[in-house]
Amino acid sequence: MKNRWLIALAGLGIHISIGSVYAWSVFSKPLQKAFGWSLQQANFTFGLAIFTLGVSAAIMGHVVEHRGPRFSGTVSALFWAAGLFGSALATSDTIVSNDARLWLLYLFYGLIGGVGLGTGYVTPVSTLIKWFPDHRGLATGLAIMGFGFASFLGAPVIGHLIEAMGLSATFLILGTVYLIFMLASAAYLEPPPIGWRPRGFIQPDSLKPLRRQIDLMPMTANQAVRTLPFYGLWIMMFINISCGIAVISVASPMAQELIGINAIAAAAIVGMNGLFNGLGRIGWASLSDRIGRPNTYVIFFLIEILAFGFLPSLKEMLAFQVVLYLIMTCYGGGFSTLPAYIGDLFGTHQVSAIHGYVLTAWALAGITGSSLAAFLREETGSYGDMMRIFAGVFIVALSVAIAMRVFVARELVKHHLKYSEVESDAFDVALAEGETDTE
Repeated sequence: MKNRWLIALAGLGIHISIGSVYAWSVFSKPLQKAFGWSLQQANFTFGLAIFTLGVSAAIMGHVVEHRGPRFSGTVSALFWAAGLFGSALATSDTIVSNDARLWLLYLFYGLIGGVGLGTGYVTPVSTLIKWFPDHRGLATGLAIMGFGFASFLGAPVIGHLIEAMGLSATFLILGTVYLIFMLASAAYLEPPPIGWRPRGFIQPDSLKPLRRQIDLMPMTANQAVRTLPFYGLWIMMFINISCGIAVISVASPMAQELIGINAIAAAAIVGMNGLFNGLGRIGWASLSDRIGRPNTYVIFFLIEILAFGFLPSLKEMLAFQVVLYLIMTCYGGGFSTLPAYIGDLFGTHQVSAIHGYVLTAWALAGITGSSLAAFLREETGSYGDMMRIFAGVFIVALSVAIAMRVFVARELVKHHLKYSEVESDAFDVALAEGETDTE
């Protein structure tokens, strides 16, 4: 029997490796300087990788369910490493034309590497939920936390490697390290034996479980996409990701404009975004085990409506940082709480496949988020007005979250009645057979 905490650590290892994609901004300026590319040309690589992540997650989620996490984790490692090795080729002296370099970078990092990102992102989800039926949020939060922390941990290292070794060597080193790390992590991933439950999850010799995890509507991924709750999840994630990416993409110039600090101080603030992105993933996901997933998303959007609305009026640096980092925790928490919410709604049979379908919202948001931020800034002439518009958009997300909460509450009432009838019938049978004390 494998240790379920080591299973969680293996999932964390995969997510830390692929989460380094969030450190792309470290590559952006060196690429522009070395090959004369524009900011838009260089950053399209990142947008393409995120788009491919979302699309491939929707496809590869089924592979996880059919072939298992060890297989999909290995596929993820091979594709992500191939993308980085190809990026090393694209930025090497072997390629003479800068246009050819750019298209090779799009192909390897954006498309091939993006497939590795999407496959790796959904790989540990269903396995962890099955190993942790008593702590679904905590388990998925532990793994997905790595994706948020990766840029905070990796960006300084990548920056030093670029400065000391150059772009091509950096891509080559990263590909080698991540390949070894991800293959080792994938090798340990394995679903629990059929029927396995953690000790204490079901009370022995009793009709009533200590902790009953109710899956409201157990169904396959193809059945789930025909339900309104699926689209409720999709809309909430699309809004949360779009607005979060928009803030991430303009955090530095927005801080300079709103609180009047210089570029160096703004860069220090932005550098902490990854830390709070990661902390939010484990913190909110763990809290959701106690207060429920529907309540957690309602709280997310209430906080973000207030935070996006008040941030433009904050002129003191500490207050600005507190609110900005609070937004980052909600952004990260939305990702980590999602798999557990899916399990609560649709059961654990095809969590990875359903998760992949919902992550198509990330694919679309990855393209629209930063572009929408630039468009609103240009149209309104102010980052403050841009943030207030986003606050209004979150009202839509809050409405959906409340509707989802009402739906779940109604379903829980139905399930309570169903289980009460089952337990009553079981008690009557036991009583008739003389196995239960009438007192």
